[in-house]
Amino acid sequence: MKTTAILFSLLAGATAFSPVSLNNNGIAQSATSTSSTQLHLKVAGMWPNGNAFGKGQFRFYKSFDSWMSPFPEEDRQEFPEIFNLPKGVYEVSMFKPLGIIFEEIEIGKGVYVQDFVEGGNAERMGTIQKDDVLIGVTAIKVVGAKWERRLIPAKDLSFDTVVGAIGSNEQKWGCDDVVLMFMRPDEVEDMSKVDAFLDFFNPPGDSAWRTA
Repeated sequence: MKTTAILFSLLAGATAFSPVSLNNNGIAQSATSTSSTQLHLKVAGMWPNGNAFGKGQFRFYKSFDSWMSPFPEEDRQEFPEIFNLPKGVYEVSMFKPLGIIFEEIEIGKGVYVQDFVEGGNAERMGTIQKDDVLIGVTAIKVVGAKWERRLIPAKDLSFDTVVGAIGSNEQKWGCDDVVLMFMRPDEVEDMSKVDAFLDFFNPPGDSAWRTA
């Protein structure tokens, strides 16, 4: 059952974003990847906590390539599935208003592109297609006087949570854009690879991003 779509072109900006309905494995339920877990452990400071939150080279997500750039070549050789977008997955950077009409796949879980606002940013860009599924989105989380922008898995997030995440990308946080990651279902060859890829972006249990 699907809910009524709402135009993101009419979306008012949110001041901050907090993930909700988190499960024991992270923001979005996905298949556990041994490789991604090992890679998490090898990179100190990727998910900083306490006084380290909001600091370091992983504070602000700009694009997939720039986010992965600090990792050493040995990691790229050992975990190639983490350093390449799975087949059928792509990333776009967009300005608001997006001009996308999203609709829930099922109540409280996942959204897909139902249509576009005529003449809007998404239609003019021409990259996104109808029925593409949103699987990742940048969001701002504020903790005290500090903040971070991360790409969070969105495949299992509710419509309202996705709206909040998109709205949190505001100029006052240095955000000139919103980064969206989509999956084109008819081009995906192995869904388990997509799930394993998204698992890399799930925060660990002690991360501030796990706090609703």
